[in-house]
Amino acid sequence: MKSGFVSIIGRPNVGKSSLINSIINKKVAITSDVSGTTRNIIQGIYNEAGYQIVFVDTPGIHKPIGKLGKVLNKQAYALTKDVDLILFVVDVASGIGKGDRYILETLKDSSVPVILVLNKIDQISNAKLLKTIDEYKDIYPFVEIVPTSALKNDNITHLINVIKNYLHDDVQYFPEEYWTSSSLKFMVSEIVREKLLHLTEDEIPHSITCYTIKYEENKDIVNISVDIIVDRDSIKKIVIGANGSRLKQVGTLARRDIEELVGKKVYLELFVKTLKDWRDKEKYLIDLGFIDNE
Repeated sequence: MKSGFVSIIGRPNVGKSSLINSIINKKVAITSDVSGTTRNIIQGIYNEAGYQIVFVDTPGIHKPIGKLGKVLNKQAYALTKDVDLILFVVDVASGIGKGDRYILETLKDSSVPVILVLNKIDQISNAKLLKTIDEYKDIYPFVEIVPTSALKNDNITHLINVIKNYLHDDVQYFPEEYWTSSSLKFMVSEIVREKLLHLTEDEIPHSITCYTIKYEENKDIVNISVDIIVDRDSIKKIVIGANGSRLKQVGTLARRDIEELVGKKVYLELFVKTLKDWRDKEKYLIDLGFIDNE
């Protein structure tokens, strides 16, 4: 048995969540076109005969805005230590940005090997890909460079095989049937948030979070209640929609995914609540699970 922990880091919206979903071949992390979608540390577990790889999907490292932004950055940086390998994921289609250079600068004192994952290669030409590889080689001493397209599942098997060369543990950390360490309650709340991200625009998704307040499993049905937390009453009205239309649509879409996840019928209740400035108040960040209450 070869095993180890692999941290996935990078700027927001480079495709880290799509990559982990493609590797695990299950929906471990929610995805959207909105930057900053991932807000929690999410573990995906890849199992193969003789191998177990624990992938840690981190919030995108960015210029923090408010207390929540600082908490997320702190979480992401913490996951560059005490791991066997780092996957530094970039959006190859958007080119090298200041954020990429900043993150690599913070990794220069790290002893952990770093693989550069050039994601979204389906959006560029081979000539641009080769040029980008040369540019990144001059910035940081990556141990490997692997081009991928997470959405099209392109070169994912090769990436997994490369990662295997950097596994040093011989411990099975999770039962082989596990594919994530996230709780069902957490995954339910994330599914609801994903649907909100797809159905709202601009600044609205950043002011929304979700929290499962009830998860009651019976023989034939699972009863679930989820609080949708917003920071202003004006956004609460947008989330609910005219005569509750948007909230109903969110519930319908979320219920389908949740039923697929739990393998049973689901009765889902959604409640929208306003917690003014929740992203800047430690009490709310603790209650919503962003900060451990130690």
